[in-house]
Amino acid sequence: MIDCRLSDTPMDPNMKLLLGQQEPLKDPRRYCHLVGRLNYLIVTRPDITFVVNVVSQFMKEPCDSHWNAMICILQYFKNAPGCKLIYGDKGNDKIVCYSDADWAGSPSDRRSTSGYCVLIGGNLISWRSKKQLTVARSSAGQVWCYGSNCIRDYVA
Repeated sequence: MIDCRLSDTPMDPNMKLLLGQQEPLKDPRRYCHLVGRLNYLIVTRPDITFVVNVVSQFMKEPCDSHWNAMICILQYFKNAPGCKLIYGDKGNDKIVCYSDADWAGSPSDRRSTSGYCVLIGGNLISWRSKKQLTVARSSAGQVWCYGSNCIRDYVA
């Protein structure tokens, strides 16, 4: 990894990972160990939350394409080692919540992934992404449902 090419993003946005795409890795323990370490890093690196969620779904039978996605994440780390959360006084105390969802974005089961983030005074204090339990019939309905979940979580 010393002389590897660098990556500007933690994962290619057009990459679609599926179970059983190729032959499983001979030793999946390295893959599982690395996913565990990346899960630990999510606390201070919210920029990798989604991609770690994606690669975590293949811990049972990882294959070469899943390992290559993991290498892309590591190349991103090498390119952006100083990324971190910085909190500062932005001069306001507004609470702002943003949410979004993709519609049937998972090629393996057609379920949507939704997410939201909450800012207080312009500082990110909370975020969440989740693969939905049901398949949505429309993208607008999915975004509206998850936006209401964001509000429910922070008002209650």
